[in-house]
Amino acid sequence: MANEQRDYYEVLGVARDADQKTIKNTFRKLAMQYHPDRNKSPEAEARFKEIAEAYAILSDPDKRKQYDTRGFAGVADFSAEDLFGGIDFGDLFGDMGFGFNFGGQREGGLFDHLFRHQQRGPSPGRDIEVQVMVSLDTINTGGEELVRLGHPMRCEACHGSGAEKGSSPRKCETCDGSGQKILSRKETRDKGSVMFQQIIVCPDCHGKGTFIDNPCKQCHGSGQIDKEESLKVKIPKGAEEGMALRISGHGLPSSSGGPPGDLYVVVRTAPDPRFQRLGADLWRNESIDISDAVLGTEIEVPTLGKAITVKVPPGTQHDEVLRLRGKGLPYFEGSTRGDLKLRIHVVIPKQINDEERKLFEQLRTLNKGQTPKKHWW
Repeated sequence: MANEQRDYYEVLGVARDADQKTIKNTFRKLAMQYHPDRNKSPEAEARFKEIAEAYAILSDPDKRKQYDTRGFAGVADFSAEDLFGGIDFGDLFGDMGFGFNFGGQREGGLFDHLFRHQQRGPSPGRDIEVQVMVSLDTINTGGEELVRLGHPMRCEACHGSGAEKGSSPRKCETCDGSGQKILSRKETRDKGSVMFQQIIVCPDCHGKGTFIDNPCKQCHGSGQIDKEESLKVKIPKGAEEGMALRISGHGLPSSSGGPPGDLYVVVRTAPDPRFQRLGADLWRNESIDISDAVLGTEIEVPTLGKAITVKVPPGTQHDEVLRLRGKGLPYFEGSTRGDLKLRIHVVIPKQINDEERKLFEQLRTLNKGQTPKKHWW
């Protein structure tokens, strides 16, 4: 199963709204503390890699936005070159009088060593991303959602080998199990001989590297079977729109014997007839009569808890917004809440009776300081 990955903000120990100066200064301090040239503890190199990766994401506005929106799924496809290619480590550390050597290498060599030339092994399976519709009430309190999905999984009968129990795949002798074949040719030139090599897919095993003489009856030799999976996903209190929740080991199986990928559950807010969500704030339309807008009134308004009575002040205008502090959603990993905002719609009647017409005429006359007109009725 894939290792758990810590939140990048947690790795650097900065707030989610930290500015670039804070992120840069914090990284410099941590990098000096855990750099392998200065810190010889066994865990220093792993810690340095962790903080360097966090800085590479959070110091780039575009990468940071993708991470804030989709979590690790938003930055999963970045290579080491994508992450560190645009960072000027000389600018970061040049004024500290510290050369940042690693085994006789300068900064670039260090990051090559740490990030580009890691020990190779079976590649993990691909990640999966699904969306789950979560009610405002669940986001308000936190809770669990059941996620159902169907995808290929490792065949348990053969443990993903594709071979029947008691047997094992046979290594291809042509490519020695690599799935590739190297074609070499030598050409004589004026200044000597030149050797050319071409790597092709093994023509015998077609790139698989093995043969299965006794295929598994469950998966027919593929090593994978399609299954329906039901998972309970914990929705954190105040989960943000588009937040990606990572579930390790529930992605697609690896085709090379590595660990399965991860499942990313993206939170989407379910439609609610009461409110419209905008971040941690909730919006609601309320309609009142024109007389209530002029004179003021009280209206009963639903919230995520109990309904409350709200005073509409006299002289309220059409489309005016009344703000109810702290009646919105909780902020994720915060101690405060958003607001409930009421947009007031003043209803102007399309039809009125005779008595209402007289009253409106009198009101108009009073506003103009004129004597009321006589009517035939």
